[in-house]
Amino acid sequence: MSRSNIYVGLEIGTSKICVVVGEVKGDGAIKILGVGQAPSRGVRKGEIVDFGTAQTCLHDALVRAEDRSDVMVRNVFLSITGAHIESVNNRGCIRIPDDQNEITEEDLEEVKEIARDVSIPQQNAFLHSIIQHYYVDGQEKVLDPVGMLGRKLEADYHIIHGIRTRIQNTIRCVREIPLEVEDVVVSAIASAQVVLNQEAKKRGAVVIDVGGGTADYVLYNDGAVTASGCIGVGGDHITNDLSIVLKIPLAKAEKLKIEEGNAMIGEAEPGETIDLSDDTRFVGKPIERALLNEIINVRAREILELVKNKLDDAGNLDQVGAGIFLTGGCSLLNGFDRLAEEVYGMPVHRANSTPISGLTATFENPQYATPIGLIRYAQVLETERPSGPVLGRIGRKFTEFFGVSRAIF
Repeated sequence: MSRSNIYVGLEIGTSKICVVVGEVKGDGAIKILGVGQAPSRGVRKGEIVDFGTAQTCLHDALVRAEDRSDVMVRNVFLSITGAHIESVNNRGCIRIPDDQNEITEEDLEEVKEIARDVSIPQQNAFLHSIIQHYYVDGQEKVLDPVGMLGRKLEADYHIIHGIRTRIQNTIRCVREIPLEVEDVVVSAIASAQVVLNQEAKKRGAVVIDVGGGTADYVLYNDGAVTASGCIGVGGDHITNDLSIVLKIPLAKAEKLKIEEGNAMIGEAEPGETIDLSDDTRFVGKPIERALLNEIINVRAREILELVKNKLDDAGNLDQVGAGIFLTGGCSLLNGFDRLAEEVYGMPVHRANSTPISGLTATFENPQYATPIGLIRYAQVLETERPSGPVLGRIGRKFTEFFGVSRAIF
């Protein structure tokens, strides 16, 4: 009988810190055992700005996850976000020696190293090197070139990197809890693990994960990642706009945005108002629904257009057949999906996580796509590893971040 493994996904977001404990069954099915969530403080645009405060919030979320899952958490897969994250595509190429009959594992490793050898800013560190396609003597999209006859081997890679110290700060915040970080995963890559199936990736799809302080994105073409990144604008910016323009407290603005707002203009009746009730610190006032929606529309459109500009620069957006998949808390805003259709001119889907047993109703909410995606990511690593624990492949990445590899147990 195949054994089960338990993995933990940790998302430190601008609005919430979320810990999800999941069990991967022997047949590959994932069962969610528990979730711990706490409001996020000490975090701005997905990055740590106050260690002590962020750690207190993380500790609260961790305790709740442990209580609900009856699992003592020691290791986590950690999502990383931030506008400093960049990506680039690169091709490596080697000539096969004339006295060699077929492509070997050594040739494959050599072309991988060449493809991954790209120049990035000195202050940056590599996060992911993702294979796109292999080519043998011009033959496209070879899945496994080892053993094939050929004179030229090429490999296309998508490489994601970010500012080393910012990544280090997030990892260090988690390690001081103390928790061991098994791997760091870019948020959009994690979300795509549960938002997209293989058919969508093959047809071409974009995942846009709009959180409180950031919007992460990843573009798949022909089954491969061809663009990814993050912009530093999210749902909290809409809340701030409402607070400033309507002159209401942030808490009132957030509630108004969620319960009454709409990202589409023209959804309000002429003269229609919303009465905000008073409380001890706020004198109630009427709010024009049309003005509310207009404020939301301007910022929501900006978020979508900023991502679109990034994707246009990367190219291949015209080859997206499956459409746009929206996830993250801000994607739940009324009209946000219709606005995205207007901006992108293609089908837009509000993405739910793929069916997962356990606390299903909770985890089909798109707000949990990233932490659940981290568990799916861990599952993929476990499936693809040749031997030894998942941690065995992580040492090189942590050497990149900290200069010395941590102990692998």
